[in-house]
Amino acid sequence: MSRQSKAENFQSDHVLSYFKMEWAVLLAVTVSGLIYNLGLLAGPWFEGKMAGCLVNILGGKGVFFDMLTLVIAYVVTIAVVQISRYIKRLYVRRFANNVNRRMKQVLYHSLVHKSRSELEEGAGNVMTKAILDVDDCAEGMRKFTTEVFDTGVALLAYAGMLFFYDWRLALLSMLFPPISYVMAEKMKGIVQRTGAAYKEQSGALSAATLDRASNAITYRVYGREKDRRDAYEKELTAYEKAAVRANIWGASFPPIYQVISMAGVLFIFYFGSKNVLGVGWKAWDVAAFTTFLSCFTKLSVKSSHAAKLFNAVHKAQVSWKRIKPLMKAEEHEDDSRIQQPGTLQVSHVSFSYPNGTKIYEDFCLEAKPGDIIGVTGAVACGKSTLGKTFLCEYPYQGSIHFGGKELWEMTDGERTGTIGYLGHAPELFDDSVNNVLLGDKGDARKYLKAVCFDKEVAEMEKGENTIVGNSGVRLSGGQAQRLALARTLCHKRPVLILDDPFSALDRKTEE
Repeated sequence: MSRQSKAENFQSDHVLSYFKMEWAVLLAVTVSGLIYNLGLLAGPWFEGKMAGCLVNILGGKGVFFDMLTLVIAYVVTIAVVQISRYIKRLYVRRFANNVNRRMKQVLYHSLVHKSRSELEEGAGNVMTKAILDVDDCAEGMRKFTTEVFDTGVALLAYAGMLFFYDWRLALLSMLFPPISYVMAEKMKGIVQRTGAAYKEQSGALSAATLDRASNAITYRVYGREKDRRDAYEKELTAYEKAAVRANIWGASFPPIYQVISMAGVLFIFYFGSKNVLGVGWKAWDVAAFTTFLSCFTKLSVKSSHAAKLFNAVHKAQVSWKRIKPLMKAEEHEDDSRIQQPGTLQVSHVSFSYPNGTKIYEDFCLEAKPGDIIGVTGAVACGKSTLGKTFLCEYPYQGSIHFGGKELWEMTDGERTGTIGYLGHAPELFDDSVNNVLLGDKGDARKYLKAVCFDKEVAEMEKGENTIVGNSGVRLSGGQAQRLALARTLCHKRPVLILDDPFSALDRKTEE
């Protein structure tokens, strides 16, 4: 299957699709995993043979060369097994990394096209989904892929070997591992509940951390650092408790699973000793008994790992349920389709936030290319909300037509190519005057000059290469506004919305 056809068939909200996309990597995992896990059977076989050989040497029936041959063969076999194990783990990690990257790409693409109304859950929770939940999903898929071979194939191989030596004793000794599986499955409910609570608290802690970092100066100026520290400590304590509750089940039960799985060793000592004495179901020598016991011990360890895997998968399911609504891949126009100048008609537009009262109503205007329209009014009368209405982050009532098309019905590319917007709280990136060009090629100086900011930039420590800091923290309010205005002028749109762009400027600069 070609790369293009795979991409076309890829369903980002289906876990199975991520496995299908990595079929080549998983093929390498399968081949090396089979060699490794089938090769593990050689360990108990060689151990039994060497034990029998040692008994023969002590009894005068064998020579040192026999033991040396077995040891060399054992070392070579183990080397091949361990190399296969290394290759398998390498490709399993590559699989997990590829899945992690692909999930984050899908999630990022989804988040940047969501409106504010769709992201009202808060920045902290969004960060937790975008980072921790995706990491947990990829880790759960990695563990599942690993354990399919390290546990599933190995269990079948060990079970087959036990049945080969004595099927009756094999059935008796393997009565207990399924009990550990049932116990692990019964833990599904509590693992998922505590996992969901932990994720929610992780989001709350992320939000509290962002709040402390973003508003640190305000808290310090008004003497509220202690209050916020206490509030943060409260969130941190709640997070720690949720983390303990979520992890305690996964940490405390694996030893119990292993004890239950190992209970069958009692049957092996009793009935296996009878086989060695020649009065049991099979006639065994010491080598056969040692091989059977070693094989069962390894099977029991693998069984406890399988039970532990159930808990890991349950945790991953919690994360997947949280991010799945955001993992639906949708087609979006990434590039703005700059529209030609046209007539703007706003007819009887009203606006209210969801479940809120109307901010303004029955607003009308008509503007032609070159018109400048000023909107004035009292504080908090809805001027800024009117400007944001043109961004279509929330639905409006009435009609906004540009060039004969309803704004709300335009594609994303058409809308971003129509409306230019500058709010009174401009968003600046932690970059230089690249804030103006946004990565495009061109000369930013003419736009800086247009907003009377070119001389001040020239006097800065590194000139145009000076980093302004996140949100323009290293600039004054007026400088930040002018830099944002230069960016707006650089990326021209036929409809330009300016929300009080000179509020922080002195009178002379404003003129």
